[in-house]
Amino acid sequence: MSMSESSPSSASSETESSDAPALNLVLFSILAVGLGIVTGIGAILFRYLIALVHNLFFYGQLSLHYESEKLFDPSVWGNWVFLVPVVGGMGVVWLTRTFAPETRGHGVPEVMDAVYHREGRIRPVVAAAKSLASALSIGSGASVGREGPIIQIGASLGSSLGGILRIATWQRITLIAAGAGAGIAATFNTPLGGVMFALELMLPEVSSRTFLPVVLSTATATYVGRLAFGMVPAFLVPAPDVLEVNLLDSYAVLAMSALGILCGVGAWAFIRVLSIMEGVFERVPFNDYIRHALGMLFVGLLILALQKSFGHYFVAGASYGTITEILHHNITALNLLVILFLAKLAATTISLGSGSSGGIFSPSLFLGATLGGAFGVALMHLWPAAEINPMNYAIVGMASLVGGATGAAMTAIVMVFEMTRDYVIIVPLVIAVALSIGVRRWLSVENIYTVKLAWRGKHIPKERHLNMFLVRHTEEFMADRIAVLPAAMTLDSALAQIGYNTDVDYIVAVDDAENVQAVVPISEILRAGHGVAQDFRLDEANDHRFVTAHANETLNDVVKRLTVSEALYALVIPDDADTASGRNVLGVLDKDHLADSVMEHFRTVSTS
Repeated sequence: MSMSESSPSSASSETESSDAPALNLVLFSILAVGLGIVTGIGAILFRYLIALVHNLFFYGQLSLHYESEKLFDPSVWGNWVFLVPVVGGMGVVWLTRTFAPETRGHGVPEVMDAVYHREGRIRPVVAAAKSLASALSIGSGASVGREGPIIQIGASLGSSLGGILRIATWQRITLIAAGAGAGIAATFNTPLGGVMFALELMLPEVSSRTFLPVVLSTATATYVGRLAFGMVPAFLVPAPDVLEVNLLDSYAVLAMSALGILCGVGAWAFIRVLSIMEGVFERVPFNDYIRHALGMLFVGLLILALQKSFGHYFVAGASYGTITEILHHNITALNLLVILFLAKLAATTISLGSGSSGGIFSPSLFLGATLGGAFGVALMHLWPAAEINPMNYAIVGMASLVGGATGAAMTAIVMVFEMTRDYVIIVPLVIAVALSIGVRRWLSVENIYTVKLAWRGKHIPKERHLNMFLVRHTEEFMADRIAVLPAAMTLDSALAQIGYNTDVDYIVAVDDAENVQAVVPISEILRAGHGVAQDFRLDEANDHRFVTAHANETLNDVVKRLTVSEALYALVIPDDADTASGRNVLGVLDKDHLADSVMEHFRTVSTS
């Protein structure tokens, strides 16, 4: 007979999850408002930090003046500007290697990992390290956005606040979502978009107890941001000229639907190329400094080539200026729009793949604007009588590519609506976004945020309205009082061996090769009675309906597997194990016990 014991880490996790107090809704809402204030201030300071780095690296001056919606002036370094991203990149590598490796890349996957796999724990150092590393990346010309960093910064602040106050796990996760939504709202001046981002991508549970804190935090951060930067969005977008083109005409809806399909392919290409670049740079046989220097050297040469050929750097930094120029009809050449799409795709994927710290939301807007603008210009030349306005297609392209890449349909629609302030374009825009997401899902199940986690074996539930309970780990609910016995043993002999007054809850029956043959609950044996059990072997006492689950696997995945397999039990095994054997079974997750745990969870929720 062998017994398994729960690990200390499992025990501590169970204690914290079960015993941590939950704040009442009023206090929790006040806490969310405070988080919104801090995140809003953080977004302001982050933008000033980017301005400081940008002016220092490109123009050799200490200044906080930075008009992000305008194209960059030529650098004082002339042709040597191609080294600026390389120099900035060395500082990024030092910061990420020294303080927080998780700040590399666009940051949102790490936040989602914390929500779904680490009970909302993000190290406090992440906020500071991400601020500095991303400011260096964006300010020195890496082709990344500023929204990803502030999402990770806001999420880190929310996690740290929850950790300091030692509140319940679901409340700490809610603060992470509130901080992330507040960050993106303050960055783009889009409060509704920030709320939708938190709901679609961050919150495992959508209810009054989670929704209200997110709304309060997001609205507060937006207000704080507006105090510093005014009411205008991140970049000014002129409203579509509906007198020139009736956007509800059938040809316009069909054309924009075709653009949505094209953007779905573009979103898939963005995800695919980024994944390839990350894999390529991981295999480069050099250290992080040389690896990132090579990537930034390419980006530096690319922005220099664009400046020499077309007069501007275009793809350097967040590139809001280029988007603004497209939306104001200042960039209408079809060949230039196609070149800018390809250049941004290459610059962003190489920047992030080689180790930059920054977001993918702004690059997605850029790719959508250039792809949509090019589509509109091509259509205008093919059908001059239609009086097509390419800007309308650029706006639809922005929403469609963001929606396709991230999978966040409502976030893309609402944020673009908040930026344009025009409702007429919404109808074809919604259709295009839906088609874009459908095409991308057909080509790739994972979106740009979840694909990296899927590589690590950490899957994020696709259903956005899961209860917070299903984020918990399997090991928290397994019964670890088990006995591993030979499958040929009779039930009566098994009871005699482990004793009738036993603390064992389940018998795991194995054959001579240690392969699990059956799971037998002690309660079932006791109900059968001592005398009746003599003639039955352990492997005959159960219908063999069991599945395996890893200790840190989320309940969402295990419940799905139990349902599809119509199994009664899940054998919990270590994360590094592939199959269950008599030597590695940690415990048993009983379907009935799981149902009781769910009901207990809802009882707790209803009284909190």
